[in-house]
Amino acid sequence: MAAMTRFSVLDLVPVREGSDVSAALADAADLAAHVEALGYHRLWVAEHHGMPGIASAATAVVLAHIGQATSSIRIGAGGIMLPNHAPLLIAEQFGTLDALFPGRIDLGLGRAPGSDQKVSQAIRRSLSGGADQFPRDVLELQAYFAGDDRLGIQATPGEGANVPLWILGSSLYGAQLAAALGLPYAFASHFAPAALDEALAIYRRDFRPSAQLDRPYAMAGYNIFAADSAAEAELVASSMQQAFVRLRTGQPGKLQPPLAGYYDSLPMQARAMLSDVLSASSIGTQADVERDLAAFIDRTGVDEVIIAAQIFDPAARKRSYEIAMAAAQAIAARELA
Repeated sequence: MAAMTRFSVLDLVPVREGSDVSAALADAADLAAHVEALGYHRLWVAEHHGMPGIASAATAVVLAHIGQATSSIRIGAGGIMLPNHAPLLIAEQFGTLDALFPGRIDLGLGRAPGSDQKVSQAIRRSLSGGADQFPRDVLELQAYFAGDDRLGIQATPGEGANVPLWILGSSLYGAQLAAALGLPYAFASHFAPAALDEALAIYRRDFRPSAQLDRPYAMAGYNIFAADSAAEAELVASSMQQAFVRLRTGQPGKLQPPLAGYYDSLPMQARAMLSDVLSASSIGTQADVERDLAAFIDRTGVDEVIIAAQIFDPAARKRSYEIAMAAAQAIAARELA
């Protein structure tokens, strides 16, 4: 087990059925203050476009909102989909965030578009070679933060900002790039767990120390749906299950209210799909979460677990993070023993 595993939060800023973006953003600020008080290490939001159930498309703006609601927790993008953006603009945005919230900003970078091709075209970035230029774009972004004279442009804000870069991924590509650049690596196992173990092995094997990082540092996504009873935990998990089934059947929408018995009502093929994509998950009481989370850390040896909880009711979501932190503290106490 990794020494002193850190525990963090991934908030997808869900827009609930019957609610709107304003409420989702208010919930995000409330959750951020709550998990800060609970002692989570960092909170990330992710760039998604064209999805009625996710309100974090303007990721840097959402981070400014969350930053105002908190005072100490690290906040960041998990991640910015760099093919959608000119690196200079991201340097300016995150340089601004660093000026507003010094020493608290992270910048995770992904090479997926975070959308479909139609949305990518609407963002007005060329679809030809966008993802293939990802390594070059990462280096360009690093150069803006470093104030590299060879660029001939100064990022203001941006130059000199203390914004650690991360590489995100759900395949082996990101692991290889993070290792080559000597950057921390975050794997999206909360929704695409298939290549997790192989990606971590490649990252650790091929890691080259850099100015930012002298040894590999790996984070993995993990879903926790925790409640005071197993039945309630199963119920709150059904909103996320519905979201995946709707997404896979081409019917994305707002986050749906929980449905009792939803998983058992699904055809076998849908249940198999959910078991696959949500294999890095725990549904249950604190004892269940403690057992499952400890096993996940033992298996992966990750330095940090970032916990997702797509739960419909904001109070139930906050309670889930309370239970998850209690389980995490019990695991941490065993690590110290």
